[in-house]
Parts: sequence; structure tokens; C-alpha cells
Amino acid sequence: MSTILNAPITWTNKTLSETKVEKPVNRLSIFLDQQAKYVTMWFLVSMIVQGIFFLPLPALLIFTFNAPAYILIFTLGLFFANLIAGMSSSGIKTIVYLFVASILVNLCLLLIFVI
Repeated sequence: MSTILNAPITWTNKTLSETKVEKPVNRLSIFLDQQAKYVTMWFLVSMIVQGIFFLPLPALLIFTFNAPAYILIFTLGLFFANLIAGMSSSGIKTIVYLFVASILVNLCLLLIFVI
């Protein structure tokens, strides 16, 4: 007689040996999985770098190189996206990818309007 204590649980037809554990296959995924315990450090570095280097960038581009004022939307949008992602306890991959995206976008803005 099966009771709750000894009833077999079969959610799938696969046994434990048949299930496959997904492992990261590229170096970036392995690195980011190792950095998961430092997610707060990545968030703080992201905020410091953006606050020091990238938030003053639109003012420099607008007033010195006559860039249009709408470039402020890109910089502030990425800054607040990083802020919200970090404060809402997003994963390490989200925080690092947003940080890298903000670096690339701001560098592209700098290259477009300076060169």
C-alpha cells in the first residue's frame, strides 16, 4: 500500500542517469558563473565607472562638439538600466552585459561626435 511517505514520485519518464546537466561551454559563461558571488562588486564598479566617466560625457559632447541633445537619453537610459538591474538583484550575466553595453554605446557616441 502506497502512502505519502513511501509513494514513488515520477514527474518524468527519465531516470536520474538519463537527465543531462547543462554546463557552460564557452569561457565567458564559465567566468561569469565564477563571478556570481561578486555580483555586488560588479554593480558598484559599474555605477562608479558610469558616474565618473560616462555621465559627464553628454555635457562634453553637447557643449564642446555641438552634438545633439538627444544623446543624453542614451547615457541616462543605460545608467538607470544598470541601476535598476543592480538594485533588483538581477543575475551576474545581466549586470555584466549591461555594463559592457553601456561602455560600448558611450564609446561609440564619443567616436561618432569627436572624430
